[in-house]
Amino acid sequence: MFDRILIANRGEIAVRIIGTARRLGISTAIVYSEADADSLAVEMADEAIAIGPSPAAQSYLVIEKIIAAARAAGADAIHPGFGFLSENAAFARALAAENIVFIGPNAAAIEAMGDKIESKKRAAAAGVSTVPGFPGEIDTVARALEISEQIGFPVMIKASAGGGGKGIRVAENRAEVEEGFPAVRAEAKNAFGDDRVFIEKFIRDPRHIEIQVLGDKHGTVVYLGERECSIQRRNQKVIEEAPSPLLEAKTRAAMGEQAAALARSVNYDSAGTVEFVASGVDRSFYFLEMNTRLQVEHPVTEMITGLDLVEQMIRSAAGEKLSFAQKDVTINGWAVESRLYAEDPRRNFLPSIGRLKRYEPPHEGPLGPGIVRLDSGVREGDEISIFYDPMIAKLVTHAPTRREAIATQAMALDRFAIEGIRDNGAFLATIMREPGFLSGEFTTGYIKATFPDGFQGAPLGPRAAEQAIAACAFARSLLARRLAGISAGSKAVFDWAVLAAGMPSMVRVHLAPGRGHAAITFDQAGKEQAFESAWRPGRLLMEATLDGEEFALTLKPLPTGWAVAIAGSSLNVIIATPNEAALRARLPLKAAPDLSRIVLSPMPGLVVSVDAAPGQEVKAGEGLMVVEAMKMQNIIRAERDGVVAKVHVAAGATVAADDPLVELA
Repeated sequence: MFDRILIANRGEIAVRIIGTARRLGISTAIVYSEADADSLAVEMADEAIAIGPSPAAQSYLVIEKIIAAARAAGADAIHPGFGFLSENAAFARALAAENIVFIGPNAAAIEAMGDKIESKKRAAAAGVSTVPGFPGEIDTVARALEISEQIGFPVMIKASAGGGGKGIRVAENRAEVEEGFPAVRAEAKNAFGDDRVFIEKFIRDPRHIEIQVLGDKHGTVVYLGERECSIQRRNQKVIEEAPSPLLEAKTRAAMGEQAAALARSVNYDSAGTVEFVASGVDRSFYFLEMNTRLQVEHPVTEMITGLDLVEQMIRSAAGEKLSFAQKDVTINGWAVESRLYAEDPRRNFLPSIGRLKRYEPPHEGPLGPGIVRLDSGVREGDEISIFYDPMIAKLVTHAPTRREAIATQAMALDRFAIEGIRDNGAFLATIMREPGFLSGEFTTGYIKATFPDGFQGAPLGPRAAEQAIAACAFARSLLARRLAGISAGSKAVFDWAVLAAGMPSMVRVHLAPGRGHAAITFDQAGKEQAFESAWRPGRLLMEATLDGEEFALTLKPLPTGWAVAIAGSSLNVIIATPNEAALRARLPLKAAPDLSRIVLSPMPGLVVSVDAAPGQEVKAGEGLMVVEAMKMQNIIRAERDGVVAKVHVAAGATVAADDPLVELA
């Protein structure tokens, strides 16, 4: 076993590796860029070594710097995590030359399977069913158009070195190939340093299912069941679960055996994932690619198998034999993982950067019918940077059944309180209650089909509305009791006007002696309902019960009320005295300024290119410029027809969210 491991990564996966290493009695060192100098992973590791500026191309992707850090730390081995250099064969070979062990597959396996073009050839040779496509490299738009028409639309344009949803576009016609092909090449070059692209048939209504494989250096390969990863947005996984609600035992075994056979054909000797696209109609399946690394979604496999995949990687790299055989692998219960991202679902999921002013994740352990696990690399006060993936945390729940695992996930998401940046928590909480997801009958097009006009929050149900009003009225009553100098040991009654559209107009709160107990009555004639909560003013999260029904929400103070988030819904609630409400009713409303002529930056980022010029006539939907943020290139389009009057930025400029980009005459 190793004495010291260097972690060549950052964020939650670095924290995850440190946790396993500690349990195994292995010392850890970690590299870090300028942006990560104060990170949680740096704080947790036994030693931390600076490797340069914030951009990954100048730090985490520089092999020479990683090797120098390993030498300085006296590390026996390096764990690359996922992303960055985790699938780089040259890195694995460079470590071998330095007598440093790479905690991952051998370089030959990485070369054979890490390259998406070469892996398809290998899969076909091994008898694995593959998707129709052109496996060779494509250099020009003209050639891409020719191949796309030969295969037949729709097609998928993919970066050969891609992964994590980066470097992928689906093209339905010639125009989308002309636009998507150069965009994929640019994204691939920026994210992976490799701009090779291939094209394959896009299968409509697909399911994305992947098999976890695990091998050692003694020729043993096993598969650990499957993960369902069909809930995606822009080919980026959002929610994963294990096992898949689609598969039955026969198909599961067939996919697993093919995945293991493919891994054996390249002498695979670590954790890896073989990805398939499966038909939701007949369960036919086709090989997509193999990821020769640990996957982001590996926790759901750990939860249903009881295995620590990071530990298994370390033991395999140290030359140990797998301690179990295929017949020993069992599936226990169901696990669901949600990826909490720093992005704004109400603005087409554009990245959100800034400081975590408040960060209150749910507690790990029992909750509802299941248990909660949190994999996170941040804490309150940390900065979400523009330079890296926008993931904040992975929330994982496990329970005996799928419905119970989902219910636990929904409860945990309601208890995840964040302030300072936008996040996709409400979107995730909405999916956990959405009938299509609960049925298990969905495809990779689920998000687009379920939210065709984008996400603006879940509909607020009548019970959730009552819970929100009761919570705000209770909070206002606690503040009023304190201001009035009324002892917590005394009864107090407050009548409030509710200023929120479609809500009860009045609410009466009877604060009971002691702390945390009240009786709530809506619109005076309503039934009195018991309310309980240990909430205190200043806290973001409120957990409570109303008439014995448990719920949780967040209360963010506004100048005259609260911004409430509950069960995927959000609303602003003002709880006022009757006199305040009457005064507000007499105040005139101010008209909002007309910003329809100004194209604003929807996110912070770097202007890659500008395609608009003063005097140019543009149509709605036409691309004006490309802004890059968090390794993704985003085309900024005109929202209406017009003539460009002014371009406010040039290529190479850094912009903030809502900065003006283009003005139309």
